[in-house]
Amino acid sequence: MSNDEFRAAMSRLAAGVVLVTAKEPPLDPDDPQAPGGEDVGMTATAFMSVSLDPPLVLVSLREGSRMDDLLAEQPLWAVSVLSESQRHIAGRFAMKGRISDRLLFEDIPYVRGEATGAPLVGGALATLECRTEQRVTAGDHTLVVGRVLTARLPSADGGPLTYFKGRYRQLG
Repeated sequence: MSNDEFRAAMSRLAAGVVLVTAKEPPLDPDDPQAPGGEDVGMTATAFMSVSLDPPLVLVSLREGSRMDDLLAEQPLWAVSVLSESQRHIAGRFAMKGRISDRLLFEDIPYVRGEATGAPLVGGALATLECRTEQRVTAGDHTLVVGRVLTARLPSADGGPLTYFKGRYRQLG
């Protein structure tokens, strides 16, 4: 089986689209004058609920990606479940060779999570704040299992953004 055959087969599995976010720790946590860390975001379709008791979720990160490296040192992160009207956000944070994350967040409405300090996207169908419980290397990815610290439903408008056959889509 080739990589292309595997990719084509897996593209037939519809997936929800989320934005995973985290705030980099300050460059020098002991110096109150040191610059704060940057917000980082990444579009993901490999995200799922793992357990109700305790509440756990899992996200798959490309090994060595900026988010993988950040979550190796920063245990607090967040997830915004994107609505069908937030396709532009998904595309922006999925770009390869993209500009700095600071600029990507510039015109997107968000609030800071109380438990994590990570950006939570305005208009998302649901938001979760998490703390890493476990990291598992799986091929060329890292599976990050997070304990859900908060779960909110900020918007009931619209349906979910999905990914199917290599494109963002709407249900229905």
